[in-house]
Amino acid sequence: MAGPIKGFFKEASKPKYRLSCFVQSRTLRDAYKREMFAKHEVERRALRYIIANSQFTPRQKTEAQLQLTQLPVGSQPTKIKNRCVMGGRGRAVFREFKMGRFPFRMAALAGELPGVKKASW
Repeated sequence: MAGPIKGFFKEASKPKYRLSCFVQSRTLRDAYKREMFAKHEVERRALRYIIANSQFTPRQKTEAQLQLTQLPVGSQPTKIKNRCVMGGRGRAVFREFKMGRFPFRMAALAGELPGVKKASW
């Protein structure tokens, strides 16, 4: 039995956006989903516009719905998980900073985050 096509899996495993955390399979999977979302975002928005707009015929709307279901599942925005850019953690991530709670605390205490300081009253 022949092996996989040479170079086939290399493209899927290397995301185009920068990863600063320790690269884990979950982090790579999330990066791949973000790429897929960015690639199909315009097409997905156009199809959803056709489906929601009343100017189009029911046949056009049905065709748009079928085309929308044919798009890859990984390109859906709900499949993207916010992960910490420092450690890859999937829970307790601050959206504004894209960091988990512990790396956020360490960076804030070190003064690396502008405008963030420890509360005191």
